[in-house]
Amino acid sequence: MTPAPPAFGPIAALYLPATRPDRFIKALISGADAVILDLEDAVPAGAKDSARVEAVRMLKDRARARLGSVVHVRINSLSSPWWGRDAAALAELAARKPGDRPDAVRVPKVESPEQVRAVAEVLGGEIPLYCLIESARGLEAAYEIAGAHPSVAGVALGEADLAGDLGVAADGLAWARSRLVVAARAAGLPSPALSAYPRLDDEDGLYESCVAGRRLGFLGRSVLHPKQIPAVIRAFTPDTAEVAAAEATLDALGHAHIMEGGTAVLADGSFVDRAMAETASRTLAVRSRLADMAERAGLAADAGSGA
Repeated sequence: MTPAPPAFGPIAALYLPATRPDRFIKALISGADAVILDLEDAVPAGAKDSARVEAVRMLKDRARARLGSVVHVRINSLSSPWWGRDAAALAELAARKPGDRPDAVRVPKVESPEQVRAVAEVLGGEIPLYCLIESARGLEAAYEIAGAHPSVAGVALGEADLAGDLGVAADGLAWARSRLVVAARAAGLPSPALSAYPRLDDEDGLYESCVAGRRLGFLGRSVLHPKQIPAVIRAFTPDTAEVAAAEATLDALGHAHIMEGGTAVLADGSFVDRAMAETASRTLAVRSRLADMAERAGLAADAGSGA
């Protein structure tokens, strides 16, 4: 049975080239809540086959070591000669020993629901899929892609390729980002995570970019290096005022009213209803997840942006 999409996906997902198994354990303990073994952009054409072998081996090693960290695999795009072998290797691994399979497969450069279904068929429909939208054609089909198959667990933008296809600068993607957020939510998927921020030594820029993305409805970000994780955690952590407001909303409604769709009035005279209660519950869930991540990363837990 295909697993239901989670309430939200990874908030800090760290890319690791599958050609670098020597960094795998460090990636797992970096503080990221997912590691993405990359078979696509980070791997040159001549190393595709060996990278696939290494990815399978790392998944087996994780299972044998009883490491509970979440591991995704980004396969090659469907326009490449490698994606079928990537998906088949992961499907074979899952069939032989389900505990070794990746927690999700990331499919780059998706442009149609048919492509999603093709990957899902090879994988047997059992592994959650994250579809990466990286072209104008893919963006036009974003809603159909998001709902193409029950195994789709999330969608995200590949912003560098999308900006190149559209002929815009990175700061010209606000409309595309908003469209993806709407497509994801309309399809019943979690809020998408932002694309990786390419400048590793620009912590302030990364933080401000995350805050701007959060205001648009994004939750989380892919990262290229562990040193980017603290800024992502800080930007997406609800601040003290947000947490207090969420707790007040839930206290005012009470669980019975939430389920019955009732309304209540807060001390300041504002009305709250079931939709607000769901938002408040999500705020507290995100806060809890990020507090755990901050603790593992050795960061101050109360570092929200107040966005």
